[in-house]
Amino acid sequence: MHYYQLMTSKQTHTAIHRRDITHTSRLSWRRFMAVLAAVALLGSTAVAVARSVIAQEPPEEGGFTLTILHNNDGESQLLPNEDNGFPGVARFVAAIKELQAASTSDGVITLTAGDNFLASKELNVSLERGTPYYDSIALSGIYDAMTLGNHDFDLGPDVTAAFISGFDPAVPFVSANIDFSAEPVLVAVAEEGRLAKSTVVEYGDVSVGVIGAITPQLPNISSPRGVVVGNVAEAVNAEARRLTSEGVNIIILISHLQSVTEELELVPQLSGVDVVIAGGGDELLSNDNSTCLPQEEPAGIYPLADINADGNSTPVITAPGGYRCIGELNITFDTDGNVFSHRGRTVGVALDGTPDPAVQTAVVEPLSEALASLQTDVIGTSEVGLDGRRSMVRTTETNLGNLMAESMLEHARSLADAFGAPTAQVGLQNGGGIRNDSVIPAGEITTADTFDIAPFSNFVVVLELPRDTFKIMLEQAIDCVPGTCGQFAQLAGMTLTYDPSAPAREINRDGDCELTGNEGSRVRQVVLDDGTVIVQDGQVVDGPPVVLATIDFLANGGDCYPIDDFRFTRLGVSYQASLARYISDNLGGQITAADFPEGGEGRIVALESAETPASVPEEDATAG
Repeated sequence: MHYYQLMTSKQTHTAIHRRDITHTSRLSWRRFMAVLAAVALLGSTAVAVARSVIAQEPPEEGGFTLTILHNNDGESQLLPNEDNGFPGVARFVAAIKELQAASTSDGVITLTAGDNFLASKELNVSLERGTPYYDSIALSGIYDAMTLGNHDFDLGPDVTAAFISGFDPAVPFVSANIDFSAEPVLVAVAEEGRLAKSTVVEYGDVSVGVIGAITPQLPNISSPRGVVVGNVAEAVNAEARRLTSEGVNIIILISHLQSVTEELELVPQLSGVDVVIAGGGDELLSNDNSTCLPQEEPAGIYPLADINADGNSTPVITAPGGYRCIGELNITFDTDGNVFSHRGRTVGVALDGTPDPAVQTAVVEPLSEALASLQTDVIGTSEVGLDGRRSMVRTTETNLGNLMAESMLEHARSLADAFGAPTAQVGLQNGGGIRNDSVIPAGEITTADTFDIAPFSNFVVVLELPRDTFKIMLEQAIDCVPGTCGQFAQLAGMTLTYDPSAPAREINRDGDCELTGNEGSRVRQVVLDDGTVIVQDGQVVDGPPVVLATIDFLANGGDCYPIDDFRFTRLGVSYQASLARYISDNLGGQITAADFPEGGEGRIVALESAETPASVPEEDATAG
């Protein structure tokens, strides 16, 4: 059953709310009196940019000017971090309220384009505390509409629904191209009017429709479980036609497609959409009036534009995330619904600005206190020092590496049925994803320790690999030995024997990861814990695929792992959460020397040792 078949009323199909602003004219059909004037490639993202040509005749009396305030990719940067350039959400809220109050337009609409929270220490506090999440509290009462990004599904639809339900007053979340009929928790919030394909904001007799959309990549980069994502252009155009038929005057799309270039490529396929707000790319757009991150080189002008399917020039706008910047577009329509003019800027949120007192009290202060308590939140004890030193986890087996790999393997197995995934046989964590760079001494282990070990937004995934691909992947994992590289594998569920003196896999590390020479012949033997032999004497043994639990960073080809062509299932748990739960729940809070001995337990065996040649540099491989 499709989403629209589940709607019980127009109120759940299109949320409707009103602003107390009167206006005497009703806008009809939309037409931008603008054409594509110039196309340029600007900045590091090389996006196509067009300047709109504005109609020469002034609007007739009764025109309508709308101020659009927007941001995207807040990603739980709730607390101020002035050293890293983040003002915090309390200063952001104060700044956006000030812009709302200062506007002299006929109407002000405030929108955001997804990735409203992120797996992090901050979100972990909210999850432990329960609803409403601090992200929901901080943003309540700010927006007229919001859309969902990929990170908003990272922990599964249950957390997505809880985040949406935590807003007071309720705000409509819009997404036209998702079918969530298989997720009862999302159906429930839709029935409350909190989730719909679109929303309508009314300013007297002027109606502004807001449609949402999310990236079709969602199943591959997040954990939407039963949510099905459809074609963006088809879904948006269908909703735009419906809104137009009901007399909606102006239509804005807020979309989270991962890069503003995606929205620019979408515009020529759209009909009836007047403005597009992009999310997911964190791009800086700027002009002479902008104050957002003035020290940085912009990716393009504010606003960008492209020609839509109606032949009209359509502004495309976005802003850097983390509550650092607010976009402001002032756009004037004549009485026929044509765009007469638009002007705008991106506004930087001051690092020393006055925070909103309500958000400061309800969010910043208790969250800061809770984060400090992570240092004392003991989840277990260890009988042995846990070795996460960079020089070790990137060159050899360590007991902390084993603990990480075991935690992913255990969670992949326990969650397999819920996500319809195959049962994992082995676990693999790249050394570059272990970041504490120290030996955690025997004694108490805290939640803060797990964030120090696993700080990235990496999520546990499961995928099936043919045995020959599995062998090539392991060649990639050890190709840098005896140097130190982030792709070195820490393992669970198997034993790997390799010859470090044999030819290593040779790839283009600085570019596309393509094979440039020897494909590698170091892997000599691979045996699963149940005795299944995968590789014997350097040769792959015929048999069924190997089911691997790892992180999405590697499954997407990170560290040049050659497995990005294979479909994987994300399990809605970060690698940090997996580690913390494994220690507290699966191990009962006890990390024993017998299970995780110092130096490991022989899961990775080098047939002979070798000196690290001076010509092999230490690499700072990425890890998520």
